[in-house]
Amino acid sequence: MASDETVPVKPDGTEGSAGEEHQPYIEALQQKRDEMLLGGGKARIDAQHAKGKLTARERIAQLVDEGTFQEVDGFVVHRSTDFGMENNRFLGDGLVTGFAKIDSRRVCIYAADFTVLGGSFGEAAGLKVSRVMDLAMQAGVPVIGLSDGGGARIQEGVNSLLAFGELFYRNTLASGVVPQISVELGPCAGGAVYSPALTDFIIIARKIGNMFITGPEVIKSVTGEAVDMETLGGADTHATVSGVAHFAAEDEADAMEITRKLLSYLPSNNAEHAPILPPSDDPWRMDPALNSLVPVDSSTPYDMKQVIERVFDLGSFFEVQAGYAPNAVVGFARLHGQSVGVVAQQPAYLAGVIDINASDKIARFVRFCDAFNLPVITFSDSPGFLPGVAQEHGGIIRHGAKIVYAYSEATVPKITVITRKGYGGAYIVMGSKYLRADFVFAWPTAEIAVMGADGAVNILFGKKIKESSDPQAERSRLVAEYREKFANPYQAAAGGHVDDILIPEETRPRLIAALELLRDKHAKLPTKKHGNIPL
Repeated sequence: MASDETVPVKPDGTEGSAGEEHQPYIEALQQKRDEMLLGGGKARIDAQHAKGKLTARERIAQLVDEGTFQEVDGFVVHRSTDFGMENNRFLGDGLVTGFAKIDSRRVCIYAADFTVLGGSFGEAAGLKVSRVMDLAMQAGVPVIGLSDGGGARIQEGVNSLLAFGELFYRNTLASGVVPQISVELGPCAGGAVYSPALTDFIIIARKIGNMFITGPEVIKSVTGEAVDMETLGGADTHATVSGVAHFAAEDEADAMEITRKLLSYLPSNNAEHAPILPPSDDPWRMDPALNSLVPVDSSTPYDMKQVIERVFDLGSFFEVQAGYAPNAVVGFARLHGQSVGVVAQQPAYLAGVIDINASDKIARFVRFCDAFNLPVITFSDSPGFLPGVAQEHGGIIRHGAKIVYAYSEATVPKITVITRKGYGGAYIVMGSKYLRADFVFAWPTAEIAVMGADGAVNILFGKKIKESSDPQAERSRLVAEYREKFANPYQAAAGGHVDDILIPEETRPRLIAALELLRDKHAKLPTKKHGNIPL
C-alpha cells in the first residue's frame, strides 16, 4: 500500500472499513436528500410533466453548467399550523435556492417549485430568497429567478406578505449592483409579478408563462368583463402591449437559452466590465452598402436594424424588447469583441418618431447600461415627438423628459451617429453633445434643424407665401432654400455641434477607435443622495 494512503482504523485499533458506526447517520441524510429532491412528491412531479413543464431543479439543470449547482437551505420547512398546514410540510418549502456557474461565470439562482403547494410563496421561501440575494450582492454575481407559482400563500396570512416585502426590498437594494433576471415559466400573480418588475430583465415563455395582478376570475367578478389568461397576461401581451416583458421565449428551453445569451453581454456587477470576447470581425471592415442605405428623400423609410447589423461585429446584435414600441430599437452588440448598448430610432415604423412607450423603453435601457459600465452607442434619426391629444394627455412631456434625464445622468462612454433627421427637441434628447455625448458623428444625409423644411417655411413665411402672386411656386422656392441650408450636416459641424462627418462605411472603425480612447473614461456627477427622475 502506498505510504500516502490512509488505512481506516476501528476504535479498537484494528484496520477495517471506515465509519461503520456512522453509516446509519449517512443513510438518514441520504434519505432526507432524496425526499428533498422529490419536492411535492412523484404524483405532483408527474402532473407538472403532463403540463409540458419541468420541475424547479430540472429547470436549473437546463440553465447552468453541468454539475455546478450547489443548493442552499434545502432542508428549510415552513412553521405554519393554520388550515392544516402542519400536514403539508415539504423540505425546501417550494423554493429551490443556491448558486452555480453559467459559461463558467458565477450566478445565484432561486426557482419556484410548483409541485409544493402550487409554488405559493410563504415566510420560509422569503427568508431563503433573501439569503441567496444577500449572498449575490456580497459576492458580486447576477441573480436569476425562475418563477412558477400562485403568489402569496394565503394560509400564512401576513407572514407571506412579509416574505414578499423582504424580496421586494432585496430587489431594490440589488438594483444597479448586480444584474437581476426574471424568467416567467408559469402562472404568476400578485406579489409574484412585482418582484420581476423590479428586476432588470423579464423573460416569459409562451403558452405556460402568465403575469397579472388580478386573474380573469377576479376581473369578471368585479367588472363583468370576461378575458382569458393568455390575453390578460401572456407572453405576447407583455412583450408587445404592456412592455412588462423584455423577451418572449418559445418554450422553457428557449427561455434558458435567452438567459444564457443575455448574461454573456453583461458584467457580473457594477464594479466590473462585461467580458470582452476574442474579436471575430475585422475592426477595419467597411461595408459599402451603408453608403446608400439611407434614402436621399427624407420622407422615405429605411430599416435602422440594417445599419446596426452592418456596423457592429457581425451577428452580435441582441435586441431587447423587440416587439414593444418598435419605433425605438434597443439592445446589446459587440464592437471588436467589446459589449455595448445600442439605442436607435426606427424610420421603418412611425418614421422613428418618439412617443410615450419609446421614451420609457429608451430611458430605462440607457440607465441600465450606465449602471453596469456598458458604453451607449446611439443612432439618431429624430423627426420629433409624436403629436396628438392622446400623447399630450398621456404625459409625453414627462415621459420624454426621462430620455433627457437618462442620457444626462449617464457617465459611461456615449457616442452618437446622426444618420438623417435631427429635428428640435428630439434631436437634443437622442444623445446630443448638449447631454454630454463624448463624440457625435453625422452622415452626409443628416439634417439638423429645429424642424423639417415644410413646417419651418409655413411658420416663417406663411404671410409672404399667401401674399405672393404664385403661392405654390414661392413656397417651393422657400422650402428648397431652407433645405439647402439645413438639409446637410455642414452648418452643425461648422459650429462644433458634431465632431465629424463620416462616409457611412467608415462608421465601424471610427466607433472602435473612439471606444478605445474612452476605455478608461472617468466622469463625476454632483454629489447628492440621488436625483428625482420624472417617473
